[in-house]
Amino acid sequence: MKSKLTLLAVCIGVLFSCSTDTKKIEVALSEKALNDPSSIFYASYNNYPAKLKNLPIGMFDSGTGGLTVMEQFLSVDYFDNKTGEEVPDGIPDFDGEDFIYLADQANMPYGVYSSQNKTDYLRELIIKDALFLTTEPNRTKMVVIACNTATAYGLEDIKVLLSLSGTGVKPIGVIEAGVDGAMSVISPASSDPFAVGVLATVGTISSGGYENALVKYVAGKRYNAPLKVVNQGGLGFAEAVDSEIDYILRGASQPRENYRGPGLGKFPDGIDTNLLALYKFNTSDNSLLVSKNEKGEVAHIQLNSSGNYARFHMVTLIEKHRRENPGVKMSSVILGCTHYPFLIDTLIKVVDELRAYSQDGINIYDEVLAEEVVFIDPAVNTAKEAFKTLFADKNMKRTTVGNTLKGYISIAHPELSAEFKDLNGNLKFEYKYGRNIGSDEPSVQVVPFSVKNINSDNLSRIKERLPYSYALIKNYLDSDEF
Repeated sequence: MKSKLTLLAVCIGVLFSCSTDTKKIEVALSEKALNDPSSIFYASYNNYPAKLKNLPIGMFDSGTGGLTVMEQFLSVDYFDNKTGEEVPDGIPDFDGEDFIYLADQANMPYGVYSSQNKTDYLRELIIKDALFLTTEPNRTKMVVIACNTATAYGLEDIKVLLSLSGTGVKPIGVIEAGVDGAMSVISPASSDPFAVGVLATVGTISSGGYENALVKYVAGKRYNAPLKVVNQGGLGFAEAVDSEIDYILRGASQPRENYRGPGLGKFPDGIDTNLLALYKFNTSDNSLLVSKNEKGEVAHIQLNSSGNYARFHMVTLIEKHRRENPGVKMSSVILGCTHYPFLIDTLIKVVDELRAYSQDGINIYDEVLAEEVVFIDPAVNTAKEAFKTLFADKNMKRTTVGNTLKGYISIAHPELSAEFKDLNGNLKFEYKYGRNIGSDEPSVQVVPFSVKNINSDNLSRIKERLPYSYALIKNYLDSDEF
């Protein structure tokens, strides 16, 4: 197989020779994984099991937010497990399957790399995630990219790597699944213009992944009415969910210098004081940090809770739509980040509040909000696509009942100099986004889930919102080991 892999890698290299240097480097990393036994990235694909069905399903995200995708895999019942027909049979679709989950927490948020001109390093991280899930001792039969940003920037790279591997392992991303869900509530026969909102990380929005996929879908299905895509880059939203101190800081009582979230400013990028009645920020427990100047005017505003991040970005998305597309109804909003479903209650509440908001006796959002606005969690359709793929390839396990889950998380490498770590022992922002591609020096280490490396707020949120996932990890969290 090795000579075949070498030939294929050379062919791919030739195809990309007129492309960007970044693409060449990604091919070089794949070449190391495929053919260089001296490299730390060597994958030993020659020894991959010929039969995949008894292997676990692999899944990764930039943090624990991807467990919202895992939850769907553990709970959904859309298919008859024996026939594959899309009819519920009373048995979870993935009953009997084992899972391996990787949270690349140390390198998150993935959505910031593009704004720091580090998409090349991001794509390298994404390939490394896939390698973790396809090398000993974590060989899997499918790689589910439970991250919208990673799907946007790395799905094609992973497809190339796995196609060259000869293993038969296939990758599944979340973007096309999200588009399928968003468009399912809109009739192709309708003649009325319609809008789809996309709430995603800054990186996912800048990639154009969702907008391009939506436009392609509408053209392919021959929708009669014009589509309006309304994008909102959720700066700091996912980071707040994972309690990154650059975006929220427990115990802070006043605005601080190292804050990187949205601040005081004009709509749509800043927190506009003219829209405070719409934001309805929670001001308790230092969830909103405000300072005023000598005249009593607001000088600084900083968000300091995940709920207030959700409020700011949801209001901004819908207000942006009202100003740009008067009279066009928005019927669906794609939650284009796996962290966002944790705040679904807040997002729904914001929509209800805007419906009730009036100016001079007029409910100004009636003209741009459909009677029902559906929030699309791409995780649902991702699970469907994964089932169909595994079933068609005859790779469903079906030899046991129930599920197992092994969870891993990346942390700052213990041997990394303290100057590159913050007060919590995580990678400093400047170091994290200052690293360059091609280095074999490890800056992070992957370890099993434990109470030591999962933020207590995140763990509480997982316990409350993701009962199936929590049930599989709580035993070794209690004992601090698998």
